[in-house]
Amino acid sequence: MCVFCSRNTDFRNPVGAVEEGTNIHFKILAPRNLRCSAARLYIETDRAQPVATLDLFWCGMSGQDSEWWECDYTPDKAGLYFYFFTVQTWHGECRLTRGMDGWGSLGGGAGSWQLTVYRKGFSTPDWLCGGVMYQIFPDRFCASGQPKGHIPQGRRIHTHWDEEPEWRPDAQGKVTNSDYFGGDLRGIAQKLDNLQELGVTCLYLNPVFEAHSNHRYDTACYERIDPLLGGEEEFAELCRQAQKRGISVILDGVFSHTGSDSVYFNRGRRYPGLGAFQSRESPYYSWYRFRHWPDQYECWWNFPTLPNVEETQPSYLDYIAGPQGIVQKWMRLGARGWRLDVADELPDVFLDTLYRRVKTEKPDAFVVGEVWEDASNKTAYGVRRRYLQGGQMDSVMNYPFREAILGFVTGRSPAETAEQIGSILEHYPPPVIHVLMNHIGTHDTERAVTVLAGEPLKARGREWQRSQSLSPEQWELGVRRLKLASLMQYTLPGVPCVYYGDEAGMEGYKDPFNRRSYPWGRERQELLRWYRWLGKLRRENPVFQKGDWHPLAADRDCLVYVRHGAGQMLLVGLNTAGETRHPAVPDEWRAAEALLGEAPKDTLEIPAYSGVVLRMEG
Repeated sequence: MCVFCSRNTDFRNPVGAVEEGTNIHFKILAPRNLRCSAARLYIETDRAQPVATLDLFWCGMSGQDSEWWECDYTPDKAGLYFYFFTVQTWHGECRLTRGMDGWGSLGGGAGSWQLTVYRKGFSTPDWLCGGVMYQIFPDRFCASGQPKGHIPQGRRIHTHWDEEPEWRPDAQGKVTNSDYFGGDLRGIAQKLDNLQELGVTCLYLNPVFEAHSNHRYDTACYERIDPLLGGEEEFAELCRQAQKRGISVILDGVFSHTGSDSVYFNRGRRYPGLGAFQSRESPYYSWYRFRHWPDQYECWWNFPTLPNVEETQPSYLDYIAGPQGIVQKWMRLGARGWRLDVADELPDVFLDTLYRRVKTEKPDAFVVGEVWEDASNKTAYGVRRRYLQGGQMDSVMNYPFREAILGFVTGRSPAETAEQIGSILEHYPPPVIHVLMNHIGTHDTERAVTVLAGEPLKARGREWQRSQSLSPEQWELGVRRLKLASLMQYTLPGVPCVYYGDEAGMEGYKDPFNRRSYPWGRERQELLRWYRWLGKLRRENPVFQKGDWHPLAADRDCLVYVRHGAGQMLLVGLNTAGETRHPAVPDEWRAAEALLGEAPKDTLEIPAYSGVVLRMEG
């Protein structure tokens, strides 16, 4: 059988995504008994249009039974490409195509290998490498107790911090998300020392702009902080105090839609000016997509409270990303970047323009997009996207890693998990990999400990969700699994992002139960200590900044891998079984320093639902 592996430098050097203008050396290994007389490499665009056909040349034997064939290819333009080989044998021409783990096989179908080529000079912010992100849902993290003025009408403020969020529909059968707990920017500032103890270096804040729901994804005015959170002064002070502690702040940019109850649309006539709903003479009328004005308009996922905007309409684009626009305003007040909500619904022109504005304002600012799939080959609305090829985003929310981590800890095969991780690392550019936003839970997902130990949600409604909490037995299992999942999260390439309260043991299924108030004074201390140790682990080991990832073992409930870089080698062993496992590792690790668990004797010993971390120079 002919052999090729896209993740092995013996066959492809360099491996992974490459910068345009990089020479790539390809080699395949063919058995002598195939009587190979010719071999070719075919490279195509993502639409199967030919780019290049190259002949491979015989370049020597490998032992007595196999021979090497090789060629070189240099992509001269950023883009997404796919490739495969053909081999002329005494049986005729056979196609060599991709199988599992990047390996190839003859006659295995039409599968091709992906080649991601990114722009020359594309780089991402170094300050984030090796750090820890922390996501805060502002209304539910911490309330300073400071009085607020000019609170918009229609809001119900909870009298007690630990009350249940409102989950029942109102008398009209609507869920209005109009109950608030009063978390604010000053409250976040008061807890910066706590975050520093966790090793946090970047704060990601869910929307903070004026809006008339507790989640604030229905922006009412991009120019103002929501009155319950504070104002410009409080925001600027938060950024200053955070920076003193080595923590940067990034904001949630919700730019694909606004709220219907907003300065711009003004369906509820809350604001004095003319919104697009009120008049075709409104300065904002051209921002929206009316099928029949004023009542029929395009909405985000058909929610009438979230009218879509025309992101490429010149006045809107300039308002958000032009000189003196919204992006610039908040960066000058202290923001060091943006998380782009539903990035796959933002057109290329908008992403290009916003990215340029952000980098013009602060060259080391961070732009991360919400994309749930493999972002290197995502097709959205019939268009193949180029998020990660340079010029649009630095990184994405790494949902594929979340799926891999939680799947592995709850029983998915180690081999399948290693393949999920390896596929992303093969497809994403190295600058992106170093700053991947690796989360295991967000405001859009169930809490990690609930996924790991609770009863599966399936299609159950809010009433069932509200009644659920982990039993003592489930909680014990959940803690062990969460520690294992977070160890994996903190040691994979990229940057771990903790959803507020996961470190305190917060439970919950979907919204609003995954958005409860942080349990100050009632944290699960075992988990809190564990997350502080994880932050210390990353802070003290530079291998996490840009180190490579190499799987060593993926079998019998165990996944073992090595991070290598910055003069260090770090081995991580993970065991999801309810009993001790003993995977074999190279003898050199017997001399390693054990940071967690014990160095191996004959084999590596990993206790049930646990992990091992070893370190040595290299």
